[in-house]
Amino acid sequence: MSILSGANQKRLISLDVFRGVTIAGMILVNNPGTWSAIYPALKHAEWHRLTPTDLIFPFFLFIIGVAMPYSFSKRISAGESKSKLALHVLKRSVILFIIGMFLTGLPNFNYYNKLILDVLQRIGVVYLFAGIIFIYCNQKWQIIISIFCLALYWILMFVIPVPGFGAGDLSLEGNVWSYVDKVLTSGWHNHGEGILSLISSIPSVLFGAIVGYWLRSDKNNNEKVNGMFVFGSAGLVVGVVLDMWFPFNKLLWSSSYVIYTTGMALMFLAFFYYVIDIQEYKKLFFPFVVLGTNATVAFIFSSLIAKLMGLIKFSVNFGSGPSEISLKTFIYVTFFKGNFSDYNSSLFYALTYLLFCLGIMYILYRKKIFIKI
Repeated sequence: MSILSGANQKRLISLDVFRGVTIAGMILVNNPGTWSAIYPALKHAEWHRLTPTDLIFPFFLFIIGVAMPYSFSKRISAGESKSKLALHVLKRSVILFIIGMFLTGLPNFNYYNKLILDVLQRIGVVYLFAGIIFIYCNQKWQIIISIFCLALYWILMFVIPVPGFGAGDLSLEGNVWSYVDKVLTSGWHNHGEGILSLISSIPSVLFGAIVGYWLRSDKNNNEKVNGMFVFGSAGLVVGVVLDMWFPFNKLLWSSSYVIYTTGMALMFLAFFYYVIDIQEYKKLFFPFVVLGTNATVAFIFSSLIAKLMGLIKFSVNFGSGPSEISLKTFIYVTFFKGNFSDYNSSLFYALTYLLFCLGIMYILYRKKIFIKI
């Protein structure tokens, strides 16, 4: 049985745009002028609940899933076997993990108390599991496995007792997610979204893959858009209902959070699909096409340059005596701070940095250099 259905091979410009919007958001929130002045919408929720920033990472995983039926179909058409596809998934996952570890380790590559499962590392691990499931399981089993993962994670979070806190404690200190990390790593690294929540992260990709199947089907465009809006709305409603028992939480990657963010991603993609691929209003979204066609490179480039700007130090004297500051701080203080309110100065720096990254990606786009990892 083929792991793909449908024959629509047309490139989804809307998916490129959605990917570009997501990467733009990721660059924006990761690079404020100063971390002490950030608008609440551009910060992650401290624990329960979510902000617009908390939508970015699950959107990216969802987009990876949507792209799978398209990217894998080309390899299958070229005659690749499932084992060769699985090897490709493994190779890509390892590359993402290694690049992520390189960025995390700069400059001294001392990984003590650092976020080992940072963005690229986590994407690599989740992509590995989701990709293998995608290759060897049909759509029905992908849905079943996704629901199973969310249910299993829910059960684990509420049934396993944590010493000193008991079972079902969802506080920062007393939850199973945090306890598992401490047991498995002896507390030697910063856990971020953690290890246990990899279970609930897999459906974020697989649900996207189901949408990719839907978009590649022979249904007409109106059916596709209407279906995405209907299921997106259902995801939002179900997510809000489940939030009463298992609250939205990005760090926990709670089951309600997965369903809600998938619903929201569906709504965004449906909007872009209707406006761009059906109505063909493309020019307005061109900057996001530029970012979306080299999304991983854009993220790596933005992360690397930001890291290097923080590492480059030199002495300055702003009138209060000599001091050593980073290149990033020098640029922020010299060109942004004081010209606006602290919050706006910090935001304008982030926007300027985003435009700088866009400019570099535009050069690659014009030269038709598209780097796939």
